Amino acid sequence: MIPAAFAYERAASVQDALRQLAGTEDAKLLAGGHSLLPLMKMRLANPAKLVDLSGLAELHGIQRDGDTLTIGALTTHARLASDRLIRETLPALAEAAGQIGDLQVRNRGTLGGNLAHADPASDLSAIALLYDAMLHVTTLSGEDTIAASDYFLGPLLTALPENGLITQVSFTIPPSGTVSVYEKYPHPASGYAVVGVAALGAVDDSGAVSSVRVAVTGAADVVYRATSVEAALLGQRPTEDAIRAAASHAADEGDISGDLFASEEYRRHLCQVYVARALRRVFHK
Repeated sequence: MIPAAFAYERAASVQDALRQLAGTEDAKLLAGGHSLLPLMKMRLANPAKLVDLSGLAELHGIQRDGDTLTIGALTTHARLASDRLIRETLPALAEAAGQIGDLQVRNRGTLGGNLAHADPASDLSAIALLYDAMLHVTTLSGEDTIAASDYFLGPLLTALPENGLITQVSFTIPPSGTVSVYEKYPHPASGYAVVGVAALGAVDDSGAVSSVRVAVTGAADVVYRATSVEAALLGQRPTEDAIRAAASHAADEGDISGDLFASEEYRRHLCQVYVARALRRVFHK
């Protein structure tokens, strides 16, 4: 299908982009375009104007500061998947980014655009919860940060301010000895997560679980932390029985949804299966 007519402007700076966004009713920011353009082609979105961010160098870059890795919003999925520093410090981010869409999508789609769109089956939303991400947001009124735990509110609904722009995302690097992974059952047509699970963990000198975090995407209307799984496993030895018992709580925190491809019951089952798979990898089982 062909989208409705729209005006197009290429932003010269972040402030220029924000002024254009605020100055035109129903204007939209354009990053990689792989979330917005399909909606426009289906006439589900009909912006009067697109403000192209692709030329803004200040929205690129990867920088480590202690236990924090800050990534520019225009960093592509392909860069997230291949960057050495990301693979060493945030391996689940690299793993998830490498499973997004296809090669064309990964070469154009961006970190900031993905999180701004907040599809309930987004891979990177689970990663943001896993690594306790902070989203750096700029508006014409100034700058602010939003914790990932406060950011995702519902399907395509976030705490991003009106006419706000994500400029960077800061991820907390887990301590040495922590293993983090991403497991996903992709929809065969779209590649989106029917269920995706991001997990990390570590054990202490006695072999008991000293830290564990689990985030689930695709199964519910919004990404969620599987805190019941975490509570069931923390302090336990990560045996196969302990992992299975913990994974049985994988759907407890989510308002699990169903559709023509996967029923609610099937998604609940997949949550348990993929949480268990992720935890086995984390704890080398």
